[in-house]
Amino acid sequence: MELSSLSPLPLCYPKPSSSSTVSFLPFSDRTRAYFGYSVSKRATLRNSCNSAQKNFLHISRAHDHEPRCYFSPNEGLNRYCISKLYNLNKLSRYVVAKSELAGAGTPDASYSLSGFHEVKLSLKVRGVCFYAVTAMAAISLIGFMIVAHPFVLLFDRYRRKAQHFVAKLWAAATVAPFFKIEYEGLENLPSHDAPAVYVSNHQSFLDIYTLLTLGRSFKFISKTAIFLFPIIGWAMSMMGTIPLKRMDSRSQLECLKRCMDLIGNGASVFFFPEGTRSKDGKLGDFKKGAFSVAAKTRVPIVPITLIGTGGIMPAGMEGVVNSGSVKVIIHKPIKENDPEILRQIARNTILDTLKLRC
Repeated sequence: MELSSLSPLPLCYPKPSSSSTVSFLPFSDRTRAYFGYSVSKRATLRNSCNSAQKNFLHISRAHDHEPRCYFSPNEGLNRYCISKLYNLNKLSRYVVAKSELAGAGTPDASYSLSGFHEVKLSLKVRGVCFYAVTAMAAISLIGFMIVAHPFVLLFDRYRRKAQHFVAKLWAAATVAPFFKIEYEGLENLPSHDAPAVYVSNHQSFLDIYTLLTLGRSFKFISKTAIFLFPIIGWAMSMMGTIPLKRMDSRSQLECLKRCMDLIGNGASVFFFPEGTRSKDGKLGDFKKGAFSVAAKTRVPIVPITLIGTGGIMPAGMEGVVNSGSVKVIIHKPIKENDPEILRQIARNTILDTLKLRC
C-alpha cells in the first residue's frame, strides 16, 4: 500500500534508538511503521521532488531528549500526545517529507515548517493580486468589446481582429506585474490574414494569457462551462472562441467542422493537442484533431513551445503565482497532407525544444 497523500493525522516519532536518523518504509515493507513529530520544537522536514513521487517519508531527529509519541500495531497509540499535536500547528497537506531510503534530496533542501507556511502565504497573496488585476482589467476593457461587437459582426465576422486586440491588452496588463515574457521566432508567424492551425504544449492556466499577447486572431477551443462565467464568458463569445463538451463525441465533431469553416473563411484556430494541462510537466500524446483539420484544409501547422508557465502557476494550484519568467518559441510552419506525419513532426519539434531548454 502506497502513501499517496498526507492526512491531517499528526506524525509520531519511533521509539528512541541508537541511530540518529530513522528512515521510514512503505507499509508493505515493514509490519511496524513509525511516524514522528516533535512536540516542544519544530521538526525539520526535508523536501525533494523525487521523494514526493515515491511517497517515502523521512524526518531527522535533531533533539534526542524531547518527548515523542509512539505508535505500533502492538502497543497502540498515545492519545495524549496526539491531542497535543492537534493543538499545535497541523501539518500542511503540501508538505512532503523526504526518504533517505529513496536516495533523493540533500540536507540543503531542509526547511522549517514555519518558513514553509510563510512562503505559501506569500504565493497565495500573489495569486489573489493576480486575479484582482485580471478582474479589474477585464471590467475596464469589456465595454470596448461590447461597443465594437456589432461592427465586428458586420465587417469582420470570422477573424474579429478588434476583439482580439482588446484581449491582447487585457492579457498584457494582467501578466506584466507578475512575470516577463520572452519571444523567439516571431518571424515564423504567418501574416495576420493567412489562416493556419496553431498547436502548443499545455502546462498552465497562464498559457492562454501568454498566447494572447502574440496578438494573433486565432480561435481557441474551450469547455462550454467557461462560457457561463460573467465578463470572461462574454469576452470569449465575442472573440469567437469555439465551445466544446469534452466527453460528447457529437460536440467534438461539430467543433472540428466549425474549425474548418473558420479556416475556409480566412481565420486561424488554436489547439492544445494534449487535450488537457500536464500535471508533471511532461509532454503528453497529441490527439489527431488539429492535424486532421490542417490536412483537410491544406493550411500549415505552426508549433509553439511554452516554457515556464507551469512553474509559475502549476496545474491544480491556480491559487498561487510563483515568480519566474516565460519563454514563447514559435517554430517554422509545417505543411503536409498526412495528418499522422504532421502530428509526429509537431510533437517532436516541441519535445526536442523542451528537452534542450528545460
